[in-house]
Amino acid sequence: MATGRTHRPATRSRGIPEATVARLPLYLRALTALSERSVPTVSSEELAAAAGVNSAKLRKDFSYLGSYGTRGVGYDVEYLVYQISRELGLTQDWPVVIVGIGNLGAALANYGGFASRGFRVAALIDADPALTGKAVAGIPVQHTDELEKIIDDNGVSIGVIATPAGAAQQVCERLVAAGVTSILNFAPTVLSVPDGVDVRKVDLSIELQILAFHEQRKAGEENPGAGIDGALPAAEEPPAAVKRTARSQAPAVAEQSVSPDQGPDGDVPAVMPA
Repeated sequence: MATGRTHRPATRSRGIPEATVARLPLYLRALTALSERSVPTVSSEELAAAAGVNSAKLRKDFSYLGSYGTRGVGYDVEYLVYQISRELGLTQDWPVVIVGIGNLGAALANYGGFASRGFRVAALIDADPALTGKAVAGIPVQHTDELEKIIDDNGVSIGVIATPAGAAQQVCERLVAAGVTSILNFAPTVLSVPDGVDVRKVDLSIELQILAFHEQRKAGEENPGAGIDGALPAAEEPPAAVKRTARSQAPAVAEQSVSPDQGPDGDVPAVMPA
């Protein structure tokens, strides 16, 4: 069976844009759902709607794959499933290791979608000796001392990091040194990797913060006086005493200025003269 170590996706060598690559899994998911319902063909408009993109963008993306559909008929669903799966490298076996078997790591190990999408969880790894030998999703957890041997024995090129933030960089460096060239990072930290190593970051807290931003904007549209547009509400104006103090100090600041640009030590003063 082929492994990820010996076969790499052809997308980069074929010049497919990264934005298109990011949308291919969306198309594949929609097409797989159609295939499961035994739908033989689909129009670009129908598929675009199912994938959440516009049809013009979909047709442009598929042109990079050399697939243009048939006028009046649309796209052959089964052929597109194969074609996109091949481009994404999913027609072969990709052994994956998950490092960090806490709540999140265990949930990932139990996710049933890996096998159906071309990925095989080859090993679960954790630094806690109490977890060593414990079965999670039917796979025994192995200690991090065995990490390099596990990667070599299984020909692993994709690693998943689900450790606490403080341990993620060290784990990343060990994975890379052992031959892993692609990392999916769930730890809430930014990883530093050498050229040739791809990192995809999944940060649930950031996604929630982005949603909170949009919720705040919606609330501001419903209540324009809430100050969400950046203006201070009237109630938050500085007190009058603070204004008087600022005015009384302004001349003293101006007197300390040696030149219009520099303070007495050659530095730009904190408050410039009027």
